[in-house]
Amino acid sequence: MNPDLQRLQPYPFEKLRTLFGTVTTPAKSPIALSIGEPKHASPQFVLDTLARELPRLANYPNTKGIPELRQAIAQWASTRFHLQGLDAESQVLPVNGTREALFAFAQAVVDRRHDDPLVICPNPFYQIYEGAAFLSGATPLFIACDEQNGFLPDFDSVSDEQWQRCQLLFLCTPGNPTGATLSVEQLQKLILLADEHDFVIASDECYSEIYADEAAPPAGLLQAAAAMGRHNYHRCVVFHSLSKRSNLPGLRSGFVAGDADILAGFFQYRTYHGCAMPVQHQLASAAAWSDETHVQENRRLYREKFSAVIAELSPLLTLQQPAGAFYLWPQTPIDDQAFAKGLYTSQHVTVLPGSYLSREVAGHNPGAGRVRMALVAEPAECIEAAQRIRDYLQSL
Repeated sequence: MNPDLQRLQPYPFEKLRTLFGTVTTPAKSPIALSIGEPKHASPQFVLDTLARELPRLANYPNTKGIPELRQAIAQWASTRFHLQGLDAESQVLPVNGTREALFAFAQAVVDRRHDDPLVICPNPFYQIYEGAAFLSGATPLFIACDEQNGFLPDFDSVSDEQWQRCQLLFLCTPGNPTGATLSVEQLQKLILLADEHDFVIASDECYSEIYADEAAPPAGLLQAAAAMGRHNYHRCVVFHSLSKRSNLPGLRSGFVAGDADILAGFFQYRTYHGCAMPVQHQLASAAAWSDETHVQENRRLYREKFSAVIAELSPLLTLQQPAGAFYLWPQTPIDDQAFAKGLYTSQHVTVLPGSYLSREVAGHNPGAGRVRMALVAEPAECIEAAQRIRDYLQSL
């Protein structure tokens, strides 16, 4: 077996199951705020397209994706991020959700011939970044996202020697679990660092369409590159998904876009990887990327839930709606694991300890003392969860 498999840590939800063990819960309906699985209704027109195209099961899918999907993606991204065109033929690649693509991307990009290559990523983070680094033969370097830095990675803490060893920088904007967003200017600074030290930037933007202010959508990496006049998006690759944007996590549909040379190598990798998206899923995805009405309604529902939940909890917790994504990331009055276990035991509400989403570096775990609350359920259920959390906080 690959010895690097031994470096993988249990996934956060495995740790949560171990934490809860065989505790007895009260006779209340369970409410899960622990996993970021959208519960809003999937768009009916997407479901109709999927059903109508089921006869396409008779066709082998193509790794590159059908032209209709690549063109729909290119049009959406160009409009959303103010790009002067995104070439559907060479700068777009459909993928089966961002999770598998983020993991696979590191395997294709990291050059194992270099001594001790680094993959740099935020801390707390999506655990796929860490696993992708280990299995690619690299070492992950975690950059703390603390409150004093606006919950953004402290890039100034990375030394020149570490930047020089870096082969891949993972970004997540809006961040998971913090919801913090990087500005165009901050992204451009990172692009110049990539030029100087010769590394690739992989920007995970799967929460980009869930944001608080309709007039101020989060910036994207390709948008920052285009504003510099770099329409080849050199060294820049972005990852987008329909899971959160369109409430279609089961469709397993997303895309990778950016530097055509990098995507050409990644495409070659994927032809061996055997991960082409089924044709009926591609056609349903093209329909989803071509509509914004359902996405605007999705954001309205999240704003409604944030407002209601924060109103319930703000007397007891310091909370504010994040710039993006659908998580709350509050400090806990006691240890985060003890808080999560006590809440589950007394109220049958599940939240995720922040320390499970982070790694300790130099004695500091930036997720410790916080929990992640995913406001993914319907509004009434989120409000009930907030009321139960309020009762638990008052009991403390």
